[in-house]
Amino acid sequence: MAKGYPYTVENIDDVLARLVELKRKTQSKHLTELFAEDDQRFNNFSVKLEPLVFDYSKHRIDGNVLNNLVHWAQASDLNHWIKKLFSKEDINQSEQRAAMHWALRLPKTTKVHQDIAAQVHQQLERMYQLVEQLHEGQYRGVTGEVIQDVVNIGVGGSDLGPLMVSQALSDFKQQTEKPLNVHFVSTIDGSQLSEILHKLRPETTLFIISSKSFGTIDTLSNAQTARLWLEKSLGQTPQMLKHHFVGVSTKPDKMTEWGIHPEKQLLLWDWVGGRYSLWSCIGFPIALTIGVKGFKHLLAGAHAIDEHFQNAPFEQNIPVLMGLLSAWNSNFLDIQTHAVLPYDGRLKYFAPYLQQLEMESNGKSIQRSGEKVEWTTCPIIWGEVGPNAQHAFYQLLHQGTHAVSCDFIAPIRRYNAKHFTYVDNAAALVQQHHLALSNCLAQSRLLAFGNQALDQNELVGLPKYKQYEGNQPSTTILLEELNPYSLGMLIALYEHKVFVQSVLWNINPFDQWGVEKGKQIANQLLPILSGEETDLSDLDASTQGLLNLFFGKKND
Repeated sequence: MAKGYPYTVENIDDVLARLVELKRKTQSKHLTELFAEDDQRFNNFSVKLEPLVFDYSKHRIDGNVLNNLVHWAQASDLNHWIKKLFSKEDINQSEQRAAMHWALRLPKTTKVHQDIAAQVHQQLERMYQLVEQLHEGQYRGVTGEVIQDVVNIGVGGSDLGPLMVSQALSDFKQQTEKPLNVHFVSTIDGSQLSEILHKLRPETTLFIISSKSFGTIDTLSNAQTARLWLEKSLGQTPQMLKHHFVGVSTKPDKMTEWGIHPEKQLLLWDWVGGRYSLWSCIGFPIALTIGVKGFKHLLAGAHAIDEHFQNAPFEQNIPVLMGLLSAWNSNFLDIQTHAVLPYDGRLKYFAPYLQQLEMESNGKSIQRSGEKVEWTTCPIIWGEVGPNAQHAFYQLLHQGTHAVSCDFIAPIRRYNAKHFTYVDNAAALVQQHHLALSNCLAQSRLLAFGNQALDQNELVGLPKYKQYEGNQPSTTILLEELNPYSLGMLIALYEHKVFVQSVLWNINPFDQWGVEKGKQIANQLLPILSGEETDLSDLDASTQGLLNLFFGKKND
């Protein structure tokens, strides 16, 4: 039982029956009424944790709804599941694995799971050593020239997480004697890689091949193209491979077979899911961007949330509240789509990152028991940087026919002299940041209160097409500053939110069989496209017709 938790466990059917009744009462109530009934609503429905404020006062709940949502978590045995998560148990039952991404951010001096922490820090120290060599200009290519460009080749979690964090923390880029540029390649068609290679020199380029299985065809295809590019200029030698490739995987034997020298192999573990792996050596590009110290702060921020998630009472536990509110919106208020709207351009990859984290984790229809789910599970996650989104899809949010919940995310401070190099322009840019913040607060206000957010004199004779219904629920997350520590907190909040939802829905958030099967079918079709197989009789008519077009054949 979480510390300070005052409730006794009830029968889950009784709790859900009460929530259904509360749904009937809530559906007819507008957010303007809820705020009018409670002048302390912000204080009652917000949580401050270190540099972060979580405001959920604009959700369509009251104290009674919140109380019963907390009972739902307790009746779902969330306490027990949290303990299972932070253990070595095979919580990922379909793959018979633990899910210990939290162990990747355990402090070196931890008193719990010391054996796992030792393994993790052994690999992190090896990564840190490479980072320091690259930053100090001591890592050289096979010709003796200093490495100036590093290309991360990955896909999914091996790309999105490092890409998102590196972009988000661009203000904290490590200053080096010679510029060190980090690039990302993920597309299977080679378009990204081709564009980047034209700008690079083989003598000064290092490639990171990030693949948990070291069998993902997307990643290995790009890696092979990179290898051929290097060999054309530098020769086909083991020394070239040793100086110009680093591998990150759970499969040292496959890395060795491919040609990566054992000294340049950084290891993962099966208990790390790809979309949860940025805290490991998959985060090599992050550490190259923000430095070893910055990477350690990122881990520390996530670990702070791990502690909060395990120990805070549910009514003050931010990941628990995030999961409960999402389930309330989805399962009771029939809101099936959720927009993530950061008001900071550095977070431009945050919504795509969350798409993978949430939809790959909870896009499931079968319970742990093997039966069909009784609820709709993961809502559709989408979003964009807020100022851009305002000129794209906010029209639908404000006056469309779809119910949408939103997360607004913004830093309170930006462009301080400590981390911003163009100090002469700081005052103007601070004013621009204030403009972004004002839009962030205004948009959530209009979504919530509709016409009530307008000047009431303006409403007199106002045509309906200029009016706003409001009542769209949203969360606002404010960070004192977007830095490695606060970003680590933010990402871990969403990771644990996903887990809370999975417990409520009784699904396994740690496998992704739909992803795996799609890859397998693609591998079946590849020999046909390559001309190694010609028999199409086992394929459906549509696929046969499309393949015939590829081969220039007519479809009779």
